Amino acid sequence: MTNTLTMNDFRLTLGSTELKPLVLGGMGVNISTKDLALEVARLGGIGHVSDAMLPEVADRLFHTGFTAAKAKASKAFAGLGSKLGMTFDIQAVASATRRYVEDVMSAKKGEGLVFINVMEKLCMNDALSTLKARLTAALDGGIDGISLSAGLHTSSFAMMADHPRFHDAKLGIVVSSARALNIFLRRTAKTGRLPDFVVVEGPLAGGHLGFGLTSWAESNLGTIVDEVLDFLKAQKLSIPVIAGGGVFTGTDGVRLLQRGCAGVQVATRFTVAKESGLPHDVKQRYFNAEAADVVVNGISPTGYPMRMLQQSPAIGSNVKPQCEAYGYLLERGDCSYLKSYREAVEANPDDKAPSIEGKTCLCYQMRNYKLWTCGATTSRLKETSVRLPDGTWYEPPAEHIVNDYLHSKNDEILLPEVPASVESSAAHEGGPLAAS
Repeated sequence: MTNTLTMNDFRLTLGSTELKPLVLGGMGVNISTKDLALEVARLGGIGHVSDAMLPEVADRLFHTGFTAAKAKASKAFAGLGSKLGMTFDIQAVASATRRYVEDVMSAKKGEGLVFINVMEKLCMNDALSTLKARLTAALDGGIDGISLSAGLHTSSFAMMADHPRFHDAKLGIVVSSARALNIFLRRTAKTGRLPDFVVVEGPLAGGHLGFGLTSWAESNLGTIVDEVLDFLKAQKLSIPVIAGGGVFTGTDGVRLLQRGCAGVQVATRFTVAKESGLPHDVKQRYFNAEAADVVVNGISPTGYPMRMLQQSPAIGSNVKPQCEAYGYLLERGDCSYLKSYREAVEANPDDKAPSIEGKTCLCYQMRNYKLWTCGATTSRLKETSVRLPDGTWYEPPAEHIVNDYLHSKNDEILLPEVPASVESSAAHEGGPLAAS
């Protein structure tokens, strides 16, 4: 069926702010970079950065020493035993978060907004204290808004209630069902503060999924969106709904906007953008992926199913747990990877390279870009770019991807124009044009 409308024919209104209805998902660890988020905001949409492992990200960007200091302070917990007493320095967590956010916001231009995606499952062996530190530091740093995701702690709003920007910043939640939204609204009602927006993330999204290991395949974004919209209407609540997961073309977005959504959240196509934090060789893996390469498994220690490329080096890796330096997922002194590694060593003490099949050291692997999380539509990325003379794919700038989403019609995808300098450089590298 022909659909000549574009996403640019719609607007996302948050309070008194009118925006383009395009939201960049907050991909961690620093995949949704400062430059990527700022480009989306400059062009009138909402750009998300991520707070995943921000002390480590700050070390890389600003040459701070948060990770080294934590590792030094945690020497007494070396080994595979319980790490119940090992915690992060709360002031360091707040300092890293605020410095990162201030750096991002100081460079912001345009009419759009920049939000931070706060992954509440980063329990850090002291979930409440560290979460409060991260939330309040982001507000201190001047962030336009916060999206609460990956665990959705119902005390989150209460943690920010005494902050002077509690009613100023845009606060939203990420859910995968009307039931989850209802629970959050009921338990946070005492703060007298409704979410400014709700992101409904469907089963085709990348990374962690808000579904069971098998139930995700039985779910449908459109159905969930309808249920959430019906729930809000029944409760007489005018909270904008933003839908995400599998939105590959601008026309995909238009269909959701026509369904009643206020905006759409996208990420997969931006993983290969020039401004994305993924290394060049990993972006090429995404471009070359086939549908069969995209899998959902349970190797994440969070307990949530996770979508990734099956070639990810993290799958089946037996790297020793890196809790002293990182430990972002530790809860009550343990995590499922640490437990699996401990059990493997106890079963065979002489094995210098124990087999760890069911879990992975998520902190270490994400930090080193060895776990290639992706959306269900990743195999289509090759439809969005141009193959260069050396066989690699051109990494389109974020501006091109944003404009294609906003202005394309009838499920068409506009290919980027490759600069002559890039074409010439690729040709100079030699190597025949690889078969498409």
